[in-house]
Amino acid sequence: MLQYADRIETAVNGTLSFPSLPPNLRDRPTLVTDVSNSVEGEQDVELTYLSGGLSWKADYTALLSPNDDRAELRGLITLQNQSGTEYRDAAVQLVAGNVNVVQPAMQALGAVRSASAAPPPIPRPTEQSLFEYHLYTLARRTTIADNQTKQVELLTASAVPVVKTLELRGAPEYYSEEDADLGSHLKVATYVSFRNQGGQLGIPLPMGAVRVYKRDNSGTAQYVGADEIDHTPKGETVRLHLGDSFDVTANKKQTDFRSLGHSVYESAYAIVLRNAKKTPETVQVIEPIPGDWTIIASSLPYRKSSASTATWAVRVPAEGAVTLTYRVRTKE
Repeated sequence: MLQYADRIETAVNGTLSFPSLPPNLRDRPTLVTDVSNSVEGEQDVELTYLSGGLSWKADYTALLSPNDDRAELRGLITLQNQSGTEYRDAAVQLVAGNVNVVQPAMQALGAVRSASAAPPPIPRPTEQSLFEYHLYTLARRTTIADNQTKQVELLTASAVPVVKTLELRGAPEYYSEEDADLGSHLKVATYVSFRNQGGQLGIPLPMGAVRVYKRDNSGTAQYVGADEIDHTPKGETVRLHLGDSFDVTANKKQTDFRSLGHSVYESAYAIVLRNAKKTPETVQVIEPIPGDWTIIASSLPYRKSSASTATWAVRVPAEGAVTLTYRVRTKE
């Protein structure tokens, strides 16, 4: 824009040349603060502001024991700086929790280098409660360059007791309608859970991904699945869905259905569980049943695990099969 004596022009033909630039003109976005000091002498000034481009997340790895009953758990904090500037010798504190911010949320981090390629870890952060969140303070100052990713160890816990479960979950829809074939070779989900307490655990776990490994016959750690955990207080149970079983499958059929009037239905089912492993397995058959329900007959014991759920613990022999049959009456 050019200002003449009688006008301002916004479009100029040709090239403009300037003999110099104003001393306060900067070629990148810069925060400048003018401070008025009414007291004589030096003063300490604390400036607090929100900046984008800085983010962090927690990553966990778990190595299962040969019998799937223990795990070695390691937690890492991954720092990422995409703010456009370097922070040298900075005191770093991290807030974990669901914090409302009146600005676009920082994007989740992408793939980062593995722990084996990371630099030697620095001492673990300390943790304290802050309002309704948890604050993690790095043990010493650190420098994080622009576009750098850095990892800090959060925790290491050995011999953590874990429980592996195989679960076949049903659906409430077919209890009030006729549907003979409910599926063949149904997937049986695999879960691993542990309690955040005891030993080297028992600290609030920030939200993050848990990647689970197990050693093969040659001793090489193989990836067997992963899941995301939410912010988990101490004493709570962490439950990971790692995938579906290869060798344990199920077939499910509706063998009878009757409408008894006034939204009352009676139906019967047969679930065949097969196990191709050389060891027996227990499958949790979990059926959500709607409305007011009563199981009239069942070939195996069950428990009412919630107001709308029946659960069977079915022991399936090695390289064998078990058939669960039951009849239920429901009223909507």
